[in-house]
Amino acid sequence: MANWVARPVWALGLVGLLWLSSGRAAGTETAVFAGGCFWCVEADFDKIPGVLRTTSGYAGGHDKQPTYASVSAGGSGHAEVVQIEFDPERIGYRQLVERFWRTIDPSVKDRQFCDVGSQYRTAIFYTNAIQKQQAQESKKALEGSKRFASVYTELVPLQAFYPAEVEHQNYHQINPIRYQYYRKSCGRDGRLQQIWR
Repeated sequence: MANWVARPVWALGLVGLLWLSSGRAAGTETAVFAGGCFWCVEADFDKIPGVLRTTSGYAGGHDKQPTYASVSAGGSGHAEVVQIEFDPERIGYRQLVERFWRTIDPSVKDRQFCDVGSQYRTAIFYTNAIQKQQAQESKKALEGSKRFASVYTELVPLQAFYPAEVEHQNYHQINPIRYQYYRKSCGRDGRLQQIWR
């Protein structure tokens, strides 16, 4: 089952697409963000009203069967990402993008906080022309604010999303002590407070 789920959407065929669509409520939409450690991104978005479900995973690389070990080691091309299912009647995609900025440090390339490497790069993986436009407008506004000398967050089309292994889903809820220790020792919240106040 896990091997089947990890296949990209375009490779699942009709049965797989029906299975995937049945797992998502009618009228919902998805966003995919890379913001360093997916445990932290997932925890941040789980708190937002209108977000229905988050799934940690991998995107943006060339490996067709990514694993936590292969992505963490680098070389797969993938970034750790979170797929966010949301109710557009309660929160819009542009609002999610605005929230996303406040959960990352967009001024650094190929790292986030204590995690270093392209697998921890920041990116917005858009799924359609509307998402692309809204992400571009939001990034342009952030660059225009002059808050950062450079904004390294990539805006790229989502080719495939690969769910991470089950032990990485809802990690902040299943392993709260380990999660809080990691988040604090990584300096994420301190740095976010410093740059966003």
